[in-house]
Amino acid sequence: MIRYQLFPRSQGITPNIKEVIDCFCEVNQKIDSEFKNLSSNDVLKELKSPLVKIGFKVEVSKSKIDKINVPVLFGFDNKIDKAFNADALSGDGKIVIEVEAGRATENNQFLKDIFQACMMFEVEYLIIAVRNTYRGHPDFEIVHTFLETLYISNRLHLPLKGILLIGY
Repeated sequence: MIRYQLFPRSQGITPNIKEVIDCFCEVNQKIDSEFKNLSSNDVLKELKSPLVKIGFKVEVSKSKIDKINVPVLFGFDNKIDKAFNADALSGDGKIVIEVEAGRATENNQFLKDIFQACMMFEVEYLIIAVRNTYRGHPDFEIVHTFLETLYISNRLHLPLKGILLIGY
């Protein structure tokens, strides 16, 4: 079952974000963590076709040539000095998607995803997809509680317009 929440909760879902949610709903039967034990790469493979249809570039392998590099720092003559990789990136470069599986909460990978998205040039929205449950841990709920605390406490201000959490 696909679950989602946009943060901050004071904002509604934009049409572009809704299109991404629809992509997850389209492949729900193939990726549902209640019944499937897919790696993040396997989930991304299932999402590739629907995401490409709505204009996203999607990582197809871990080889250097297939990585999606999003600029972070620029040097002389506007050459990229530092970039972070994304699982998927919208055609306009404003929405980055990170799909996580087992490492989402156990290794706090979602925190790294947030940090990297905040550093990426021109990125406005981060979409983090995590399993609803992983080895008995409620990953979606764990990340949801963290994001809820982050936004309600108002102690840390992120340079993103929003973070969409998707549970699959």
